[in-house]
Amino acid sequence: MFNYLTVTAAYWGFTLTDGALRMLVLFHFYQLGYSPFTLAFLFLLYEAAGVGANFIGGWLATRFGITRMLTIGLSTEIAGFLLLSAVSPDWSAALSVAWVVVAQGVCGVAKDLTKTASKSAIKLTEAAAGGDSAGRLFRWVAWFTGSKNAMKGFGFFLGGILLQFLGFGPSLWLMAGVLALILLGVVVALPSLMGKAKASATARELFAKSPGINLLAAARIGLFGARDVWFVVGVPVFLYSSGWTFTMVGGFLAAWTIFYGVVQALAPSVTGRSQDGLSREVPAAQSWSLLLAALPLGIALTIAADLFPADIVVVAGLALFGFVFAVNSSVHSYLVLAYAGSEKAAEDVGFYYAANAAGRFAGTLLSGLVYQAGGIFACLMASAVLLASCVVVTRFLPRHRSS
Repeated sequence: MFNYLTVTAAYWGFTLTDGALRMLVLFHFYQLGYSPFTLAFLFLLYEAAGVGANFIGGWLATRFGITRMLTIGLSTEIAGFLLLSAVSPDWSAALSVAWVVVAQGVCGVAKDLTKTASKSAIKLTEAAAGGDSAGRLFRWVAWFTGSKNAMKGFGFFLGGILLQFLGFGPSLWLMAGVLALILLGVVVALPSLMGKAKASATARELFAKSPGINLLAAARIGLFGARDVWFVVGVPVFLYSSGWTFTMVGGFLAAWTIFYGVVQALAPSVTGRSQDGLSREVPAAQSWSLLLAALPLGIALTIAADLFPADIVVVAGLALFGFVFAVNSSVHSYLVLAYAGSEKAAEDVGFYYAANAAGRFAGTLLSGLVYQAGGIFACLMASAVLLASCVVVTRFLPRHRSS
């Protein structure tokens, strides 16, 4: 239990600064006149790097231990912050964009190495605890995921505040210092070989996951692509162009993410739990994904009808979307650990979150392209299409674990 709490606290600190980073980069470069597509481009390597970082990170965590991968993730994030802080207003636009993309890529690697290590630690700790494993695992995953996203919301707000009062570079230096303290705590508090096991020997073994994990990975691409296709660039730029200030936009995104995190933490109470850990949870994933798919379509049609101010429709719709999305995400995060084996849980989690990163990458790219082509309405329609793919895939999720 101590290890679980230590990992959770470390990931809270990491997520707080990572959320602040997103707002710092988005608002700083929007103020400099960058287009929606260019803003999305700044985050592309951040998301793309996560695909490889998750996939390889799971193997590395199994081979070298979760603690070592957590420390590498924190150290890499510090390096990314310092790289970003070196951007100079005297540089050309092309050099600035290239530098930021590379630095963001470093931070993307850090984020997903840290996430894979942290979530693998939950499975490891739960397996050692014994008792009502299915119910406890769902509660622990829900609390971890929900609290993490609440901290990310605070990070959005923190990023806006830091940018306003400290500026871009000093804010990054401050956050790097905080992460250095967290890194020291992890090194001191956690066993150095926690989670170390015999890793897969071939690439084929890494890909040969259970049917449940393969299907969840495919569904996750559609699920997170559907969120980010309107959340990453579309919503903040749309609200700002509707007359909102940066502080208002950052505050709203912070409140939304905190709300989303609270709902994730409460998801087991919303969906219920079963003794076998799958018989109620799999149907929940199926029914909640169907409900979620209808929401962006409904929001888009309401905007098209022009009955209410578009920004009010987006805010209200995003609140409802956040609730249903949070339940979906929490159930998915539980199911991947329910399907995963204990010995190589880090590899299973890494494979799954590589798909998660692929979905974020697709959503981020489309967010800039689609918003620039057709505004928030087009982003919502793209979200509905991606969610339809998630609905189809979740229909085939197994209701029993592979032997």
